[in-house]
Amino acid sequence: MRDQMYGELDLGSLTIFSGSFINYGYWGDLAADRDITLAERTASQAELYRRVVSRLPTPPGVELLELGSGIGVGTALVAREFAAYVSGLDRSAAQLARAAEANADDLERLSGRLSFHEGSVTEIPFKDDSFDGVYSVEALQHVDDLAAVAREARRVLRPGGRFAAATFFAPDDTDTPVADLIETVASGVDVVRPVGAFAADLEAAGFKDVAAEPIGEHVWRQFDRWVAQTEYRDSWGRNWLRCYENGWIDYYVLTAA
Repeated sequence: MRDQMYGELDLGSLTIFSGSFINYGYWGDLAADRDITLAERTASQAELYRRVVSRLPTPPGVELLELGSGIGVGTALVAREFAAYVSGLDRSAAQLARAAEANADDLERLSGRLSFHEGSVTEIPFKDDSFDGVYSVEALQHVDDLAAVAREARRVLRPGGRFAAATFFAPDDTDTPVADLIETVASGVDVVRPVGAFAADLEAAGFKDVAAEPIGEHVWRQFDRWVAQTEYRDSWGRNWLRCYENGWIDYYVLTAA
């Protein structure tokens, strides 16, 4: 089902997303008396990339790897705005084809600083010590073996490199009924784990200074407002906010050295 959602169904074409991004966004303050604009929705998704990658070392020429790069517009943003060499990794051939089309101008303009590769985040197809930073934006909820992700990220990082990832987890020590309310969790497309479990995976893989920062106050309410403007206003997608408000789920940026 994951392959179908990111293949023939083209999740990025849904109106809950925009600008070929596929994430819930990092939102600033929004006036309560008006609708959110399409430009604001797209900007929220781009801003989530900036918030994640800003946790990495980013001097000009830094070499970064994105896990689960999808259509690649975020990967291209990082290459442009951070003057980085960025490799996007995704298991979906369909998404990689979309990435080549959507980012054709940047692939030519950035002169080798942007590339896309097919492969699994649990068996990263790069040599040891290949990158200064590894990051992921709202993709790891689709991975069944996060311990393997942690080991592989550690392997391909150079000494002094850093890891950063953003997605949703359950707060630790929480009995969460999310599967009863969120269809993608019930079906297994999304996996909701305690955030501390992934932090422990990173530590077991050899990472240091592991930290998990909750950023749900910048995600859930604003995203719900956007969904309420779309044809999904009466769907189960509105339950994300309910889960957050009940303390059953939150959105995190995890970092490690």
